[in-house]
Amino acid sequence: MSSRPQIAGKLPLTELAEMKRRGDRIVMVTAYDFPGGRLADAAGIDLVLVGDSAARTVLGYPSEVRVTLEEMIVLARAAARGAQRPIVVGDLPFGSYQVSDTEAVRNAIRYVKEAGVDAVKLEGAGQSLPRARAIVGAGIPVMGHVGLTPQSATLLGGYKAQGRTADKARGILDGALALEEAGCFAVVLEAVPAPVAARVTKALSVPTIGIGSGRDCDGQVLVYHDMLGLYEGKAPRFVKQYADVATAIRHALEAFAAEVRSGSFPDDAHTYSIPDEELAAFQAATASGSPAE
Repeated sequence: MSSRPQIAGKLPLTELAEMKRRGDRIVMVTAYDFPGGRLADAAGIDLVLVGDSAARTVLGYPSEVRVTLEEMIVLARAAARGAQRPIVVGDLPFGSYQVSDTEAVRNAIRYVKEAGVDAVKLEGAGQSLPRARAIVGAGIPVMGHVGLTPQSATLLGGYKAQGRTADKARGILDGALALEEAGCFAVVLEAVPAPVAARVTKALSVPTIGIGSGRDCDGQVLVYHDMLGLYEGKAPRFVKQYADVATAIRHALEAFAAEVRSGSFPDDAHTYSIPDEELAAFQAATASGSPAE
């Protein structure tokens, strides 16, 4: 495997195909705000996904289908300001592309113009194929997504692995190939058995980005809040927690609250001063208890 070349400025979209060709692994994480985008940039992440997972992790909704395009644009705009080098991909939320090609293109254009994303992502094949083709035709790069598609999890029987029968696995392969044919520059494979994901990855000329789909995908993505331990609740099997940031934040908040209540914060090191002569003049001017005229 060759060493990855250093590329100044925004990572070109065409570099992803070159990375697949060279065998360089692609790294993608989600981000939903300026600090998240900035830290992903500083860490050398290749792609930042402003995912509809924000519905749960940031906005407190019970499912991804509740988040609106307007909310996603606000989050993506902030993340894109921080992520200068990574390719920023905005998830098209449920309801923003299902109705028609025209509406899908209109909303994708809004995403690019108002949020500054470099590309958009949509879920599924089937009905999504003409939408992907139309958006690409309008000059906007599209990332596909097959396997477990959270926006249609109810139809899939819940949040569980997909492609565990021969017919279902063939459907995932066919869907991924169709998304490539529609012009997608990459395809996310979520919760797909590793051997199936490996076969799909080999069949596609565009990169695959795996999440819970094994090590043979061309790249991997995890949700920011899951990998950092910020999101409470049971994590999916495929999540590896790389830090316990929630505990550190809670301890800091508890320490702050304790110091405020005890009177030890703020101390002199965290307080502004005033020259003695200015303080004396202020006290003299206000000695009567009423402000000076």
